[in-house]
Amino acid sequence: MAEVLVVGAGPVGTLLAAELTRFGVEVAIVERREAAGGGSRAIGVHAPVLAALEAGGATERLLSSAVRVRRGEARSDGRAIGAVDFGRLDVRHPYVATLPQVETERALRGDGPEPERGTTVARVAPDGARMWVETDRGDRAAPIVVVAGGVGARNLVYRPEALRRTAYADRYLMTDAAVPPRADAETAVVHLAPGGVLESFPLPGGRRRFVAWDAGGSAASRADRLRRAMRERGEAEAAEAVTEATEFGVRRVLAPAMRRDRVFVIGDAAHEVSPIGGQGMNLGLLDAATLAPLLAAWIRSGSAPEADLAEWERDRVRSARVAGRLAAVNMALGRPVSGAVHALRSRVLGSVLAATGGLVPHAYAMGLDRASR
Repeated sequence: MAEVLVVGAGPVGTLLAAELTRFGVEVAIVERREAAGGGSRAIGVHAPVLAALEAGGATERLLSSAVRVRRGEARSDGRAIGAVDFGRLDVRHPYVATLPQVETERALRGDGPEPERGTTVARVAPDGARMWVETDRGDRAAPIVVVAGGVGARNLVYRPEALRRTAYADRYLMTDAAVPPRADAETAVVHLAPGGVLESFPLPGGRRRFVAWDAGGSAASRADRLRRAMRERGEAEAAEAVTEATEFGVRRVLAPAMRRDRVFVIGDAAHEVSPIGGQGMNLGLLDAATLAPLLAAWIRSGSAPEADLAEWERDRVRSARVAGRLAAVNMALGRPVSGAVHALRSRVLGSVLAATGGLVPHAYAMGLDRASR
């Protein structure tokens, strides 16, 4: 019997299993997906996560193939109005490391266990001094269970009425595309326009991630709508490289608690924030990185470190609340507005970026997360 059973082998569950293995804990991990990748829109790993993963070797593996984004730029009507300089941060890794999710999961796995794929968990229940887990491939038990299976695993632990939910009407189009060589190849760019925001992020291999606010309601295909948005908002040349696009909506869900006795919930299963702002996956990775040593101490001693676990839970809930608010601000800044409001918004944002110095990059690089203290 494993000492800890992890439900979910996305980036968050994969990291937790790897870290527990590094601490000498016997771990099993189950995953309903048949193959790695998919299920997430996250591509950026922030400074506090990179620092937290150094000891286990994951940081070195991540950086071996990632693009190190040291600068973000806000543009309006094709003109730069301000910049976010991550290089100004007084941290070990003053940049955002970007790479596709499947590569992120591979780098995070390290010496962790191979997940048991194609396994769906139906129920998690207490059974004396252990937890009982029902799956479609048979039942199993473990002293501690950690649910890290994202949105789809949330109902294993929470009643729907127990969660704070905020629904947003915003819809977005997204694609990763190989683009022609460009001078800003390693710069993240946010294009502000009356029709809505367009975000452009570097990826390895000369590719970029594009995300555009979408009005919908058109008979045109998603790819056609995204190409049109890119042409209108400052990425006309890159628009020609787009061949497909996906569509997604956003919501905010915040669980009031992340632990009940021997069951823990981390990542999107506990706190879902808008991907606009890029902090959701990092929030979950910090959940895992800070929880692993506490669970290892529990297993070694046979006694739960209650005070430390209570502090961990308070810090992670507070950090999720902050990340959710920041994501809501980002969405508000990127919604369609009139021409006059757009001009005013651009002037104000340019002034804020110029006046706040390192505060904005500090916030966007997870500097407000309590694990970064």
